[in-house]
Formats: sequence, structure tokens, C-alpha cells
Amino acid sequence: MSSFDRRTLLLMPLALAACGFEPVYAPGGSGSALDGKVEVSAPNTVESFLLVQNLERKLGRSATSGNEYKLDVVVSTVTRRASITTANETNRYTIDGNARYELKSNATGQVLASGQVTDFVGYSAAGSTVSTLADERDATERLMVILADQIVNRLYATPGLSA
Repeated sequence: MSSFDRRTLLLMPLALAACGFEPVYAPGGSGSALDGKVEVSAPNTVESFLLVQNLERKLGRSATSGNEYKLDVVVSTVTRRASITTANETNRYTIDGNARYELKSNATGQVLASGQVTDFVGYSAAGSTVSTLADERDATERLMVILADQIVNRLYATPGLSA
């Protein structure tokens, strides 16, 4: 390792501290501000159940009373054919996912953060009907993990949320 690389590595923490960088899980960081304090809206579809389950895993499951925040999420998915043979048979599908979210303060009703996240996953349809259905279920679960991660990352990056 050259001396330039070592100097850069040693000076990096100083540069991050100077720019206001603060780790999410540091004492007083936004990660601890939301931990176990967010009530996520009740799911009404399989996709929303999976999304809420992943959000509660990341944010901590809240108690039924005394929550500081309410997170409303609405998720939608669209399945599209991605690979079609010359015989018009589908070999691959993609699932496009979209989740809109809104974090509100229970004390004031004020919207603290809102937005929309999107992503997609793919799965194979080349096997049997049973394997295609299993692949679709797995892809939906993966998509909800991705969308939940994106929502939580955006919530952690919201200014003003601190313990």
C-alpha cells in the first residue's frame, strides 16, 4: 500500500466528520429514533403483508399503544412477460413493485417523510407449473424485502428524526 493510499485512508474519518456524517445506529442517530416506535399500517394483500413484515423486522415491531409515529404504506405490483419464445411461450417474468409511504407524527399529525420507491425482480417460468408458482412467490418475497429496505433507508435519511 502506498503512502498516498494510507494517508487517504487515515484522513477519511476526518473528512466524513467535517461533512456532518453521522452513523444511523450511533447513539442519538435516526436508527434509534425509529426503533420500536413506528406503527405500520395494517396489510390488506399478500404483498402488503410481506412488506409490513419486512418493515417491522427493520424498524422493530411497535407496541399497540404509545407509538410516536405512524407509517402508512400502499404497495402495488405488476407482472410482465420478459422473455417470450417464437412459439409465444413465456420463459421469464418480471414483477415491477411500487410502494408509496408516509410517516406521520402521532402527536401532531404532521407528515415527517413521504415518498415512493420502485424496483423489480425476475423469475423463470421454464419449469413445471409448481416450480413457476414457487419462483413467483419467492420473487414477490424478494421484491418486498427490496422495497422495505429502500423505505427504511429513506426514513433513516430524513432530517429531524433523532432520539
